[in-house]
Formats: sequence, structure tokens, C-alpha cells
Amino acid sequence: MLSVLRVHLPSDIPIVGCELAPYVLIRHPDKTVSTEDVSESLPIEGYFLRYKWYRIQSDKKVAICSVHPSEQATLQCLGCVKAKIPVAKSYHCTPKCFSDAWQHHRVLHERAAITTIIIITTTIYNNTSMQAVVNGTTPLYPAAVTQRNGGETWFEVGRSKTYTPTADDIGHVLKFECVVVDSETKLPVGQANTILTSRVIPAPSPSPRRLISVTNADVAGHLDSSSGTFTVLSYNVLCDTYATSDLYGYCPSWALSWPYRRQNLLREIVGYLADIVCLQEVQSDHFEEFFAPELDKHGYQALFKRRTTEVYNGSNQTIDGCATFFRRDRFSHVKKYEVEFNKAAQSLTDALVPNAQKKTALNRLVKDNVALIVVLEAKFSNQGGDNLGKRQLVCVANTHVNVQHDLKDVKLWQVHTLLKGLEKIAASADIPMLVCGDFNSVPGSAPHALLAIGKVDPMHQDLAVDPLGILRPATKLTHTLPLVSAYSSFARIGYEQQKKRVDPNTNEPLFTNCTRDFIGTLDYIFYSADSLTVESLLELLDEDSLRKDTALPSPEWSSDHIALLAEFRCKPRTRR
Repeated sequence: MLSVLRVHLPSDIPIVGCELAPYVLIRHPDKTVSTEDVSESLPIEGYFLRYKWYRIQSDKKVAICSVHPSEQATLQCLGCVKAKIPVAKSYHCTPKCFSDAWQHHRVLHERAAITTIIIITTTIYNNTSMQAVVNGTTPLYPAAVTQRNGGETWFEVGRSKTYTPTADDIGHVLKFECVVVDSETKLPVGQANTILTSRVIPAPSPSPRRLISVTNADVAGHLDSSSGTFTVLSYNVLCDTYATSDLYGYCPSWALSWPYRRQNLLREIVGYLADIVCLQEVQSDHFEEFFAPELDKHGYQALFKRRTTEVYNGSNQTIDGCATFFRRDRFSHVKKYEVEFNKAAQSLTDALVPNAQKKTALNRLVKDNVALIVVLEAKFSNQGGDNLGKRQLVCVANTHVNVQHDLKDVKLWQVHTLLKGLEKIAASADIPMLVCGDFNSVPGSAPHALLAIGKVDPMHQDLAVDPLGILRPATKLTHTLPLVSAYSSFARIGYEQQKKRVDPNTNEPLFTNCTRDFIGTLDYIFYSADSLTVESLLELLDEDSLRKDTALPSPEWSSDHIALLAEFRCKPRTRR
């Protein structure tokens, strides 16, 4: 007969909006063991599995600490109540918790005092409300109630194997029940297997990042592009394969789990309302099963380039790549180019490296990195009198350069290869360029210099690492694209708070990647300054606000990188 051997949850801390998927191990009548579901429509020898979820509602009201969501609150900030700040942010578990958090908590009070900011942030996040959660085979059904001793009531909340906690569940324990049922009698056979979770916690909600104008126009906080401008987001979302407790032990396990991170990332990405979205470290199966279908619901068309697999030895489903999305109501797809640096390495070694050294050269150059280049046509008007009737094209490159610190020559060669490919596209069409991604290169490095200045100083220290001679002569390390880093615009405005978050020596953000062991800038959005102007930028985060959770990722921010976003306007074209 069918029997259940074991039932458990990957995480016992349930979070609002994050699906709970129990692991159920069953033994078949033939003694084989599996985790496959046995539904009522496909019973095995007359038996199937029935699932139910219950919310245990106690007579006692429970509040959750806003800083440590797995802890019960013991005090409330009355200043938050008076300022009408969301009540969930007012609770703390201990006086020390409140004292330690005050430096960051008082920012909520300061922001609440500025009425316009409250209005802006409310508007942004109301626009990104997630779709209603459906738990079970039917969207709605009367809650089954069972009395239990001790002043607790069990409400049935779900009838499927998985369950997604809702706001109604916050502060309550959930119970999962799995039982073998006779197909004919519809009666349970044997004892039910049950699990109790800890109390459901709300999903942490960081204060929304505002868009800061870098022109004379006052558009701070406005994230919806006007007819003549468009926004571009670049974000390394941290592939689940790399999100391990060994690397990020300071992040709570529930906040590091993919079911939680994917919902938090989606909330963040959708909240920015970007017209073009460039993501790096997107796992192949997550692109197909999550990012593409979820962003499609919000009007985005998706394109993906998976990393090559000559070095990678894992599953093709878990290998990551670059994903580019664009809003269908703002752009249409014209052309796609895929750059495989492995192929470029093969061509380079065939042309320049003696046969005896080819294997060594390929071992150094072949790292599976890729770039995705997309040409889009704008559906909105540029509002220029000379441009009426002309197509407005935009070329968007999205890449993730090799991460290994000691392979400085490989990083520079990959960036140079990408730029030479973009030069060819630029030569064939009068087209603005956007170059986005995680370049794994800090400001001042040779790859950054090549991107930002168009050349590399022959005496640059990075050129000392060139065992294959692929960077010689240094005079060839140039390009003609008029690229400028979008975030360097912060250095030119009088917005002091953001200026403090920019390195005055490089005009780049102080960091875009913040872990326990490293903090620095690796991510950029470059644009062609002859055809585009920067209108506004997404505000940068300050290190202190992130260090309260040690580093990234954290319960609030679900990647070890921060998102970058810039709003651009196409310049009127000059006649040639």
C-alpha cells in the first residue's frame, strides 16, 4: 500500500509571498521510494495523497520585530505611530534592538516629515502590488474550522501541496498535513503526517530608492518615463548556485533561499518600472520558469544568452547567463547579437598563438563568459522637429565579465573584444549605445579605463599581466565609441548626499558590490554621450545602512550587488 515515510520543509520560517514547498517522501506498493506527487486523478492501486494547510489562530495577538523578523516584538516606537509610518516598521524585540537600529530607524521619521516623499514612495509601490495569491485547486472556499484546546483555532487555508503565506498569516503558526486516502471511500488511511512551522513573518520592505534628477528639472522620485525619455536598469541578481551559506553565512538561511529571494528580487525589479532591464547571473531554469513568465505579466519581452559550457561541468539548467528585458509598449525588437568569448578565444589563438602553446592559451582564455547585444526601436517620439518620421534605434549590450582576480589580461581582452564588436554595429548605423553589466573591474582598472577613456595607458599596471602577449602592443587597446559612465553624472550636480556616495577620484559609486570580505564598484551603465544625455539616476545606497545586516545579500536586499538605473534622453540628431 502507498505510505508516507517522511515530511519536512526546507525552511521552517515562512515569509509572506514566498511559496512553501514541503518535501514528501513516499513508498510505493512495489517498495520503491520517490518524492513524486500521487494525485486523486492518478491514484496508485486505489490510493492517493491529500494535502491541507491550516493557520493556527491564537487568542493572543503577536507582533513581529521589524529588525529581527523571526523574533516576537516587545516594544513599539510611538514616533512611528504618530508619523503614520507603516505599523510593521514600529516594532522591536528588545530595547537594545531599538537602540542599535535607531541610526537607520530615524531616517523613517525624517522621510515621513517630507510629505512629497511619502506621496512618491506610496505611488511607486502601489503600482507594483503583486497579484493575489491562490492556494489550492480553487481560488476561494469556506475556511474549515477545527477547535483545539488552549484557546487556539485552526483555519484551513490551503488544499494543495504548496502554500504561499498571505498577510493574514503574519504572526501565526502554519500546519501542513499530508495523508494517504482511499480512492473509493475518500477516507484517510492511517495517521496523517503533519509539520508545524514557526510564526509567519512579513517580507522585509526596504525604503524605496528614489530617482534623482541630474539636470535642472525637478523629477526626484519619478520612476515612470516621459514620452521622450527611457530608463535602463542593470542588476546582477546573484545566481542561486552561488548563494551558499559558505559564502554568505551572515545572511539568514530563509533570506538566502531562492523561494524568498526570487519574490524579493521581482518586487524590486518591477518596482523600478524600467523600460529596459539588463540582468546578470540569471540561472537558465529560473529564466524559463520564473523571470520570463513573471516579467511577461508586467509587459516585458525577454531575451537570454546562457553562458557556454566548455569549463562549466554542472547541469545545463543551473548554468547562468545574461537576460535582457524590454517593455513591449515602449520598444520593439530589431536584432540580437550573441557574443561568446570562448569562440573569440579560439579565433585569437588560431591566428596568433603557436601550436605548441595553444592548449595553454585556451586554458587561460576560455572562461564561458558571454554578452548579449540587442538592437531595439523606440515606439515613443523623441519630440525633435528634425527627427519626425525617423526611426529611433538603441543598441543595448549586457555582459558579465570573468570574475577571477588574477586574470587581469582576460578581463581586459573580453572588454576590448566586446567594444570592437559594438564599434562594427555603430559603424553600420547611426545608433546610440548602452553598455551595461557586471564587469568585475574596479574604477581605475584597465578594463574601466578602456570603457571610460577609450584607451589604456601603456604603463598601466594591469598590462604587466600578459603571459600570452594578447595585449601587445598597448596602442591597439582603443575604441572610438564616445562612452561615459552614467553614474559619473552625480559628481557634476549639487546633491550632496549622493556626492558623498561617489568616489571623487573616479566619479564612480563607492560601491555596487558589498559583501563581508569585499566592497567596491564592479557594475556600470555606459552610454554614448554624443547621442544620449542622462536625465536622472537611481539613488545610491550608503554602506552604513547595509552593514546593519553585516553585508549583502540581506533580508532587505536579495543580491550581493545593488541595482543601477539611469534615465536617458536621445539628443536631436545632427544632419550628416
